[in-house]
Amino acid sequence: MATTETTPGRHPNWYGHATGDKFGKVADAPVGFGHMKRKEDARFIRGLGDYMDDVRLPGMLHSAIVRSPYAHARINSIDTSAALAHPKVAAVIIAKDLETLGLAWMPTISYDTQAVLAGDKARFHLQEVAFVIATDAYAAQDALQLVDVDYEVLPAIVNCRKTLDPDAPLIRDDKVGQTDNLASPLWEAGDKANCDRVFAEADVVAKRTILDPRCHPCPMETCGMVADMNPATGQLNIYNGNQAPHAHRTVYAQVAGLPEQNIRILCNDIGGGFGNKVPVYPGYVCAIAGSIVAGAPVKWIEDRSENLASTGFARDYLMYSEMCSKNGRITGLRVDAIADHGAFDSTAQATKFPAGFFHIVTGSYDLDGAHCQVKAVYTNKAPGGVAYRCSFRITEAVYLVERMVDALAMEMNVDPIELRMRSFIRADQFPYETATGWVYDSGDYHKAMKLAMEIADYEGLRREQQEKLAKGEMMGIGVSFFTEGVGAGPRRHMDILGLAMNDGAELRVHPSGKAVVSLSAQTQGQGHETTFAQIVAEELGISPNEIMVRHGDTDKTPYGLGTYGSRSTPVSGGAVAVVSRKVRDKARQFAALMLETRAEDLAWEKGRWFVKGDPERGATIESIAEYAYSTSNLPEGLEGGLDANAVYDPPNLTYPFGAYISVVDVDPGTGKVHMRRFIAVDDCGVRINPMIVEGQIHGGLVEGIGQALMEIISFDEQGNCMNASFMDYLLPTALECPTEGFELGETVTPCPHHPIGAKGVGESPCVGSPPCIANAVIDALYQAKGIRHMDIPCFPARVWAAMNGNEQPPQ
Repeated sequence: MATTETTPGRHPNWYGHATGDKFGKVADAPVGFGHMKRKEDARFIRGLGDYMDDVRLPGMLHSAIVRSPYAHARINSIDTSAALAHPKVAAVIIAKDLETLGLAWMPTISYDTQAVLAGDKARFHLQEVAFVIATDAYAAQDALQLVDVDYEVLPAIVNCRKTLDPDAPLIRDDKVGQTDNLASPLWEAGDKANCDRVFAEADVVAKRTILDPRCHPCPMETCGMVADMNPATGQLNIYNGNQAPHAHRTVYAQVAGLPEQNIRILCNDIGGGFGNKVPVYPGYVCAIAGSIVAGAPVKWIEDRSENLASTGFARDYLMYSEMCSKNGRITGLRVDAIADHGAFDSTAQATKFPAGFFHIVTGSYDLDGAHCQVKAVYTNKAPGGVAYRCSFRITEAVYLVERMVDALAMEMNVDPIELRMRSFIRADQFPYETATGWVYDSGDYHKAMKLAMEIADYEGLRREQQEKLAKGEMMGIGVSFFTEGVGAGPRRHMDILGLAMNDGAELRVHPSGKAVVSLSAQTQGQGHETTFAQIVAEELGISPNEIMVRHGDTDKTPYGLGTYGSRSTPVSGGAVAVVSRKVRDKARQFAALMLETRAEDLAWEKGRWFVKGDPERGATIESIAEYAYSTSNLPEGLEGGLDANAVYDPPNLTYPFGAYISVVDVDPGTGKVHMRRFIAVDDCGVRINPMIVEGQIHGGLVEGIGQALMEIISFDEQGNCMNASFMDYLLPTALECPTEGFELGETVTPCPHHPIGAKGVGESPCVGSPPCIANAVIDALYQAKGIRHMDIPCFPARVWAAMNGNEQPPQ
């Protein structure tokens, strides 16, 4: 069992530089881990970031997309003559044009196919139909009105409950042999017979139908691309803010039939991703095709409505579930879920897991049996279920299990924390294999829960709740506990389109002792330029301020699968630690020559190698680097220079966890929910930079508030998206955050198989907070009105309806 600490407490703050004589000790030796201001913020706070819309190339053309006003409609004809007659229009591309280029359909990362432009029919509201290229952005927008599309409107279906009905319209009639709206075969995990036995022996069973509705990642910067095909050289340069540049390059090579070495993707600063910038969108392929056709750079930038209505959504799971207990402890869980994938199955997930990682649904509990099954279905909605700040459907799984624990606690008439504490996996059970096949690495769940209760004064809150109830006031206390699996993933288990989910790193220490580390991960604001510099600093003793972190250029960085699913530190961070140790080992060989001794007679301390038993004789990393590039004679087999590369194949996922408690007040007259307190105790293993960790937690908690209280993508009966602007899709602000601020605590349980013991934290708060807040709202309704269930989002009208016995699911 791994040991835990209640605070990181391992690495003092350090902001200085290492100094020392050539063969002596290091003065003021740097420590890599600890609080450090983000290096990249120097340009951001000065407005010097370089984003997608900042790209300007000579002769660049602009584009816009004609989109279907119908969710389901056959396309009889498309007349582009009036648009082509516009003096500023260079080209109009439709599906037939793409067919001649072999670009009409593209593969999705779930092994489905997706129309780049609708040719036979439109299958969701605002699907891409035609691509207009003009000399400026305004002319491109004007020309959209000149493209005449003749539609034959068809019945649309947007309710996943009805999409498998015998009379439901067939959405994917383009697929040979497709006779219904199943997107993939039934997928299941766990031992059904054993689970049925556990339920038969139970003394209490709770049942709920739980909806985790469609929402959207909403990055500050929308999606876009500049494609620049050089017809003379065949070189395609792509400027595109995406989360997986190398994987995108491989897909473009496959789709467009271009040599992969002729494609270069350059990602500059990205204004947020959250999973929204993982998929390959039709606009990207059209920009590439447009540059090929026009012989000039073509720029496509979507507006906010296009981003909300047509790019990758999140969640949209309908879950029928039962949880049981025996002798006061949770013993079993079974789930029958429907996953709404929209018109094309382009869900972001590890390919071998059609339902993503949803089968982690057993959560943090030591269950005797569990079984889950998931049906993926087509509907007339935008495709692309992305891992919005979650690892491949773990957010949906955690939302379900944590709602069900509260539901079971109601049936048993016990405190929800008491039930959790009785049922947690114990610290001495790790590594622990769940009933659905996950092997959790390490943890002390009871300790984290107790710390959250202590920070919250949980018993005091329950007393306060009863006092308020006596006065007619509605106060709710919500609890959730999550275990997340991040860092996909081990190549023996996980891939994307056949590509192993490993990450690479390259490290070069220059003769001056300064360094550059190149990553396959791609930052979208997580602080990579600081965090990864600190990992190198921790391993080599070079100041983080003297380490450049390079990413986002496929010609200058090693191959890898990108940043999503909290892969950055668990996978790329592992690669950086491994490559740093390779450089350190090589430095040992040079140090042995410099000190005229054997390599095995040297010992390492931060920033230098020294002779065992004679610590005054040593060589700093700076002096070793200078020597490695010098004219000194080297023995056979030892190459000059101080550099290395590595590919990290993680042996398992890492499993961060956390205990959350929230306090809400509900206005009995209006149903408005007021967030008063939020306590978050996270365990993400070893923390590299606590300041960045806390910032990630704050951001994720705010996004969880939005999902629980405000955010939903909904549709009318004709399939029209009803939330295509920020007037209709509400995002949380400071006003919706807890009035007493976020109260953070931590435990530290290092991951036993990770090179630095880190687990990842970027997604955890967004995973754990929605059920915590939902449980708080339902707790208030239950205490005051006896209401046992409502679905998120809990905005005032829906809470008020629930209080009055009219609760309806939002879709």
